Amino acid sequence: MSIKDQVAIVTGSANGIGSAIARRYGREGCKVVVADIDSNGANAIANEINSDGGVAIAVATDVSDEAQVNSLFESAVSEFGTVDILVNNAGLISPMKHFLEADKNWWDMIVGVNLTGTFLCSLAAGKLMAKKGGGCIINMSSGGATRAHRCFVAYDATKGGIEAMSRAMALDLGPYGVRVNIMTPGSIDTTGISEEGRKLRGTNIPLGRIGEADDLAGAAVFLASQDAQYITGQSIVIDGGMLAQQRSATVDIRPPSEFPKLEELS
Repeated sequence: MSIKDQVAIVTGSANGIGSAIARRYGREGCKVVVADIDSNGANAIANEINSDGGVAIAVATDVSDEAQVNSLFESAVSEFGTVDILVNNAGLISPMKHFLEADKNWWDMIVGVNLTGTFLCSLAAGKLMAKKGGGCIINMSSGGATRAHRCFVAYDATKGGIEAMSRAMALDLGPYGVRVNIMTPGSIDTTGISEEGRKLRGTNIPLGRIGEADDLAGAAVFLASQDAQYITGQSIVIDGGMLAQQRSATVDIRPPSEFPKLEELS
């Protein structure tokens, strides 16, 4: 699954899932552009990649701002000559608001970063990749695209939009050799959840544990590699089986606590 010597832009990569993907790309020999509105965080991740023997630069970017997005791609091309991979990871989850507490400013902020930001970065990448005859765009979705979170109306709306946009982009960009796919994370610990909280969340996940940011990195390498050269317009769900279940474990007819014990099996 080599992506060695490819050039990747990873947005929202100063922390969390984005930083895990950027680090993994660096270890795989990919030249990485660490893009984030948090310039200090982006510089820290880029320095870490370089210290570990990789190659990376940091570019402070607000993905909802078209001029900054264009500047991001100009910086990448100026430094590395091209862009082969784009991971649209930048996104806002908070502030959480119940629908009856919502207002247009809140809606515009979430949509601006999550949906418009993905569009702007993908448009810049798509034009560049189409001209050179190939490339890979990976967009970040959520279970909220097909199910729902409480108090996440704007967030869930953007993720549904990202999935629809990704499928349409895959059709438009396929003839130019550009692939567009989606990664859908489940419950991922990016903030250091307490052991009690991790155990509680893990109870409702079929694989029995909460996800880690590094769990997304392998899928991001695969989708960007030639091993995935005939995959486009698809979503890979990395959620430990959460979306596959009808009921959560705590309310299921036979919860995991009642499953056969290993010592009882013949």
